[in-house]
Amino acid sequence: MSFVIRNGDEKDVHGILRLIKELAVFERAPDAVINTEKALKKDGFGKNAIYNVFVAEEIATGDIIGMALYYTAYSTWKGRIIYLDDLIVTDRFRRYGIGQKLINEVIKEAHEEKVSQVRWHVLDWNQPAIEFYKKMGVEFDREWITCKMSSEQVADYVKGL
Repeated sequence: MSFVIRNGDEKDVHGILRLIKELAVFERAPDAVINTEKALKKDGFGKNAIYNVFVAEEIATGDIIGMALYYTAYSTWKGRIIYLDDLIVTDRFRRYGIGQKLINEVIKEAHEEKVSQVRWHVLDWNQPAIEFYKKMGVEFDREWITCKMSSEQVADYVKGL
């Protein structure tokens, strides 16, 4: 099995969305994905792209078998950071080093861009991912709790303002 890691482009969006949906199933939220190919194209490859993505492409088939989607964010304390939103390798291609190569590209990008840190989340029950990150020497933050509001919650909140 041979693969190449490269910058994603517009033609990869179908494979990227397939991986996102596969991850949602793995993370026990199969109906949670509302993103579309149209939105992924606009948001990642349009005039005002807001994310970047590295993809792993299987050479024999041209299939997208992994991805690392990230964006630049800003911390009031730390300045520019890279936030790795998702690192996904399709199930049957795990344990070939693809995930490591993908995250390595994100970390190299962070180094080249001289950002102050790279951040991401991992589910507390995803032991294989936790072990993978431990081998990299990452710091697990037990102090901060992730807060979020859905678009419905935002709409309800704004109605009450």
